Amino acid sequence: MKVGIDASRAFLRERTGTEEYAYQLIKNLTKINDPFCQFFLYVKKGAEIDFDLPENFHKRTIGREKYWTQIGLSAELLMNPVDVLLVPSHSIPFLHPKRTVAMIHGVEFKNCPKCYSRPDRFFLELNTMISIKWAKKIITPSASTKKDLIKFYSISPEKITVIHHGTESPKSIKSGVQGDEFNILFIGRLEKRKNITNLIKAFEIFKESCKLQAANCKLILAGRPGFGYDEIRREINGSKRKNDIILTGYVSQSEKENLYAKAGIFIMPSFAEGFGLPILEAMRRRVPVLCSDITPFFEIAMDSAMYFDPKSYDDVADKMRMVIMNEHVQKDLVERGFKNAKNYSWERCAEETMNVLLDRSTS
Repeated sequence: MKVGIDASRAFLRERTGTEEYAYQLIKNLTKINDPFCQFFLYVKKGAEIDFDLPENFHKRTIGREKYWTQIGLSAELLMNPVDVLLVPSHSIPFLHPKRTVAMIHGVEFKNCPKCYSRPDRFFLELNTMISIKWAKKIITPSASTKKDLIKFYSISPEKITVIHHGTESPKSIKSGVQGDEFNILFIGRLEKRKNITNLIKAFEIFKESCKLQAANCKLILAGRPGFGYDEIRREINGSKRKNDIILTGYVSQSEKENLYAKAGIFIMPSFAEGFGLPILEAMRRRVPVLCSDITPFFEIAMDSAMYFDPKSYDDVADKMRMVIMNEHVQKDLVERGFKNAKNYSWERCAEETMNVLLDRSTS
């Protein structure tokens, strides 16, 4: 069987969530020894694959710059057809095999429309509707996203398979609250949907109420700017604690590890998400996790995180204080989180994805 994979986003030098998913999925698919399958990775010009490909994996470079998917990938699939196509983090090409499998990471633009520009909402809506119409099977990273697709698009539940993302074991773990040297860490795009302005307000309250314990505490905001970043900058510039708020921009994997190592708390205050991969990454590194009380986070973190109302910065500050002031709470969150994160692996994600690609029963 010939399996094509849109790998156009998987090998970018600066990967974010959906791109990291595509990278880890492909990397772990290469570890599955299936002699009856030939895999074709469709990449953009200049893409560098930093792991070895088995003999049944073949790199196919599509050099076209504009309309890479709809013209370039479509032409490749027309000239060299495959039996099944996997689209892990992008659009389905106009010409595609009957059996096409697409990942839909989330429909946050439906749950939080004010957090997106009109052009972005239009593009996301169009891309989602195309995936729903053209894909034979759809994968979602959470049951929450599956329910959203059924709710907003009236899709048959049988068409959708939930496959959770995974985590990798870190090379070293050195984290948690250590004396008065700790940071509150956020990793993700700095955009309205992530609720950064309320996080900044909560950080101010926390610093005021824990002056002694949090004297050296910094709020680290790691990630690229997104929609609503100007508002975030204004909030920082007007903050009494602006000297304690650090913007790092995009961080590499090694830089990310250093940030986790110095974090006393990892916080995810989003209004809406499809999954929440950084939560699991933090748990795997034994960092206490605080996050919004939204359905996807309850699904993946269960009882291993402390939850707050994302609309109430007073509640966010209270939960920060509760963790920092109570060593028992810290240890409990760390142990529960570490145990929970081990349930999520990229190997399992790849195996379950193979079952969908080959239409194999998982029962």
